[in-house]
Amino acid sequence: MDARRRNPQGATLTVSKPIGRPDRQFYAKSSAFGRFGMRWFRPVVMSASHRHGHIEFNWLSTGHMDYDFDGRPVRVESQRLAAFWAGIPHQALAIDYGPNDDSQQCNIYLPLDAFLHMPHVGKLQEIMLGGGLIAFGEESVGVDTLHRWYGDYRSGDPERQDILRVEIAAMLRRAVLVGWQEIMPPWIEPTSATPRQAPPVRYVVAMLGYILDHLSEEISVKDVADVAGLHPNYALSLFSSIMHVPIRKFIVRMRLVRARALLFESKMSIANIAYQSGFNSSSQFYAQFRRAYGVTPLELRRRRIRETN
Repeated sequence: MDARRRNPQGATLTVSKPIGRPDRQFYAKSSAFGRFGMRWFRPVVMSASHRHGHIEFNWLSTGHMDYDFDGRPVRVESQRLAAFWAGIPHQALAIDYGPNDDSQQCNIYLPLDAFLHMPHVGKLQEIMLGGGLIAFGEESVGVDTLHRWYGDYRSGDPERQDILRVEIAAMLRRAVLVGWQEIMPPWIEPTSATPRQAPPVRYVVAMLGYILDHLSEEISVKDVADVAGLHPNYALSLFSSIMHVPIRKFIVRMRLVRARALLFESKMSIANIAYQSGFNSSSQFYAQFRRAYGVTPLELRRRRIRETN
């Protein structure tokens, strides 16, 4: 049952009884990397904050939603696609459903590792991993596009679903060119901080940046810790607590994401792809790839060729 209440500014809000959002298929068992997902639903307030391994996109048809982002209040208006790093604890606190009480919400859940691997969107990565929340203009994406994407997502057609991901990446690249609205500025500086004074997540952002910039090279825990000015043991613990995945596993995961993209986007030999992705040997690459994707790199490339012909 809905109730009415006033926020601190005096505006009347339509508030649903707090309920927990049920787990969806795209919420992986590990909160480090979620699965890709998309859904339409009637928005609800949340009984508690949560976090998961995505860049989350929210779109409201009418009204607005009041969020708490790790203690920072922010309002998301309707008719604008908003985006943020869901690894930062967030909670929908209050919802105005609009004059007809019929607001619908569209959420897109883009896996964090896929987002981090996207080229040409470095500024967006910096803002969102820094804790910022942004909104895209209609020139980047509108409701018709969202409905078409949802049709692609629900189609069960791998080619359509792959095109959907490509179009989301293109939308982000377009936003880099045409701009966006910064609803909430980033507060986590991506640079190395003076030890012990900065929020711990700031160190993790610095470590993430170093890992992504050096994927094709040998990366040691000491290298990653040094960029944040931390002791290696503390860096290991901090990274795992924030990202919910050990540093070494994260590095392997990002190398696999890069290798998968190179399989589709280039004609490089598989041995060269392994090298460019930072694997020391083809046998190690094949073993890690098969464990992650269930097929060998060659099998995945051949499957992709068959699907596109």
